[in-house]
Amino acid sequence: MKKIIFCLSAFFVVFSATAQMKVNFSYDSPLRKLQIAESAINHLYVDSVDEKKLVEDAIRGMLEKLDPHSSYLNPDEVKSMNEPLQGNFDGIGVQFNMVDDTLLVIQPVAKGPSEKVGIMAGDRIVSVNDTAIAGVKMSKEEIMKRLRGPRGTKVDLGIVRRGIDDKLTFTVKRDKIPVKSLDAVYMIRPQVGYIRIGNFGATTYDEFMEGIHSLRKKGMKDLILDLQDNGGGYLQAAVQIANEFLPKNDLIVYTEGRRVSRMDYTAQGNGELTEGRVFVLVNEFTASAAEIVTGAIQDQDRGIVIGRRTFGKGLVQRPLDLPDGSMIRLTIAHYYTPSGRCIQKPYKKGDLDDYAMDIDKRYKHGELTNSDSIHFADSLKFYTLRKQRVVYGGGGIMPDEFVPLDTLKYTKFHRQLVAKGIVIDKNLKYIDNNRKTLHRDYPDFDTFKNNFEVPQQLIDDVLKEGEKQKITPKDDEEYQQTLPYLKNQLKALVARDLFDMSEYFAIINQTSDVVNKALELLEEK
Repeated sequence: MKKIIFCLSAFFVVFSATAQMKVNFSYDSPLRKLQIAESAINHLYVDSVDEKKLVEDAIRGMLEKLDPHSSYLNPDEVKSMNEPLQGNFDGIGVQFNMVDDTLLVIQPVAKGPSEKVGIMAGDRIVSVNDTAIAGVKMSKEEIMKRLRGPRGTKVDLGIVRRGIDDKLTFTVKRDKIPVKSLDAVYMIRPQVGYIRIGNFGATTYDEFMEGIHSLRKKGMKDLILDLQDNGGGYLQAAVQIANEFLPKNDLIVYTEGRRVSRMDYTAQGNGELTEGRVFVLVNEFTASAAEIVTGAIQDQDRGIVIGRRTFGKGLVQRPLDLPDGSMIRLTIAHYYTPSGRCIQKPYKKGDLDDYAMDIDKRYKHGELTNSDSIHFADSLKFYTLRKQRVVYGGGGIMPDEFVPLDTLKYTKFHRQLVAKGIVIDKNLKYIDNNRKTLHRDYPDFDTFKNNFEVPQQLIDDVLKEGEKQKITPKDDEEYQQTLPYLKNQLKALVARDLFDMSEYFAIINQTSDVVNKALELLEEK
């Protein structure tokens, strides 16, 4: 026992001397206390410990006690987070899905490395560098790891193609693969464009303007901007897009924190969308940068916000890169909409579970289905800058036109079919079996949209698989209610696989209450 105490005391002396050479802190410094604790555990704890994990856990523990959005990410998590925001990653360039433990190519990326060597939609990738990946219960993450690699490196892919007996081999040279942040761009009505933004990344503004220019060529005058389910991203991308809608010197957003001075972001006066009607679609998963755009358009009375109260993330994080590639994302400021609203929803420090359950609480309290269930204190009342309309802060952005969540539209039967992957799986098999015929019969989307009807056989296949997995409608009424929405979903999925995501949303939006509300308002002069 005396030996252990002596070792510990000697260690503290050595540690103290070394530490004070590097950092000038007092004897009772919190930093010194933390370093002593970490080193003591690492050197003296009864069992071996992973020092790296010990430090990571300590960092996570500190950040979790601050707010819900300050966080620590290890190098792999940083890479996964950055890829969709940076707009590219290194890989072979295919959209794929798993069917019966086999990777099925949905579409090769246009002008990407796989398309260049001749890989086609419908191909099955069964091996990577002579290692089988089909029928071996390999995880999707492990397959992705084998397919991806540094730009310029080569990978040999074993391909099984319908109609060809022998396995084909293609050598693909990996390259930068673009990741789009716009989900859809199309004309939803004559003179009305529709753009859906999935997140705000490094390439979002350029993609958005490219989409605007293409819609203008088709006669667009008014715009539906869909930010539903958009979790946010880069503040600068949000500012750039909001700038397009507002006249010179209009405030877009400002940020301010304890150690961060107020910074205003204002419109430059060079926007291309300062005329024409604008409708912004939001829901309970619209957050962060998406709320900045929404708040700017609403507060400046530039457009109408439609949908349900947004998530309520009004905190600004600064990324702090660490030497090993990991990152701390530290909240340094609040952001405020032009009227002065901070729309950050309330939270208890250190209680991440309570924060994460907020959407569930809204549902249980009826806020997603009835606007009368949403209450704001008078202290949170603000006014828009041109028309002096009342708006509220302190918990997301309340839309100008509330559209309730229709909890009866999608039956329990339908939700179970989707959750079990049955709808996606049967659709992929249908496409795989009929790809050539579908391309021949529907050479363009207009022909498909007007003439394609979901075959009864596809619906029967979905229902039969549901029965196998003990998923059946409770009665004929539930079946009849499910059928139209199931058909629309299947048609949208076929459109996605034959064409792209814009065509998917062109079909799926036909049954969207939020989109249809915007179209209804557009018809009102």
